[in-house]
Amino acid sequence: MLRTMLPITDNPWRTHSSQEVFDNPYVKIIRNEVTRPSGRPGVYSVISFKRVAVAIIPVDEEGCTWLVGQYRYPHDTYEWEVPEGGAEPGEDPEECARRELREEAGLIAGTLTPILHMQLSNSTTNEISHSFLATNLTPTEPEPDETEQLAIHRLPLAEAYAMVLRGEIRDALSVATLLKLKLLQESGALPICIPPTQQ
Repeated sequence: MLRTMLPITDNPWRTHSSQEVFDNPYVKIIRNEVTRPSGRPGVYSVISFKRVAVAIIPVDEEGCTWLVGQYRYPHDTYEWEVPEGGAEPGEDPEECARRELREEAGLIAGTLTPILHMQLSNSTTNEISHSFLATNLTPTEPEPDETEQLAIHRLPLAEAYAMVLRGEIRDALSVATLLKLKLLQESGALPICIPPTQQ
């Protein structure tokens, strides 16, 4: 017989001291001397992100979306992703989404709809993300920053979903955002109407 264990929501960790061991414009690393839930002493280091991750799925009146292609240095691979970036400290995630969509895909969003909020790697970092559906789009010139050399690809939204299933989109934020949008569409829970996807 299956047994359900009720969650214990109180913090079982005791922190005795914290020391910043690394800092740059994007992250800092904190080394914490702790007592573990078992009662044994230990060290828990946390990577603290200074920016909030933001992802955007633009969808036009023909049911097409845009992907951004770029080389990802940590993995030494070329990746296709939804437009995404990081909100500066104090910047509203929605304003960041509008800025990143304009800079990376050359699109201005008339409407932004929040569809997903995530913790991206909650065993070692405190990084969070916000994902948006962008509709009522107006084209403009892309403005990538100096760290980006981007390709832009417009394709049917259904094909972007298929790329996830084929393993051709591997970025976690892109995968999760696309699949959440697909589930919202299929369940009828999306708060606004977007055109049927095309093949």
